[in-house]
Amino acid sequence: MAVRFYYASGSPYSWRVWLALERKGIPYHQKTLSFSDGDLKTPEYGALNPRRRVPVLVDDDFVLAESAAIVEYIEDRWPNGPTLFAREPRKRAIQRRMVREADDYLAKVGTRFAAGPAAEETAKELREELALWEGAATGDYLTGDLSAADLTVYPLMALFERIASRRPDFARSDFIGPRLSAWIGRMHALPIVQHTWPPHWKEAALA
Repeated sequence: MAVRFYYASGSPYSWRVWLALERKGIPYHQKTLSFSDGDLKTPEYGALNPRRRVPVLVDDDFVLAESAAIVEYIEDRWPNGPTLFAREPRKRAIQRRMVREADDYLAKVGTRFAAGPAAEETAKELREELALWEGAATGDYLTGDLSAADLTVYPLMALFERIASRRPDFARSDFIGPRLSAWIGRMHALPIVQHTWPPHWKEAALA
């Protein structure tokens, strides 16, 4: 296969690209890397991405890192089939805005909250951030049809919920409203989500 996808289990950024590939139905060869085994520190991987992060997509001799850029490339490179971004410019702009909001705000505050006991200010910030996403979850999907916005936000939310479920100071209902909760359930049930569920999460559940 001409397309190679470098992935690490549990990385929401890798998962976003995996979902995009599956949504578009693109044949690819997945190369699963291990953080603990030092796979991202090898010279071979450093030649692909000097920042030594996942994911990376290799399309023939073209190498691209950064998940948001990869998802946009996938849409542009393979425009047929299900779309990741709307054709209408304004709706497409809103989807791109949501992708950036997820990376710039949701990911950062979620990471701080998950890192340790909830400081009051961090918990307040997380509630405010999730309230914004609650307001955005007005339909089946964030912008009407399933899009890159959903494929970006869901892995972050799934990771956050997984970490927060182990935190005694976290009550789901205090943070996640009914519309966002319904959206999470709808996303979780999608075949592409079930197919791409992080392998080590499955293994942990069976242990």
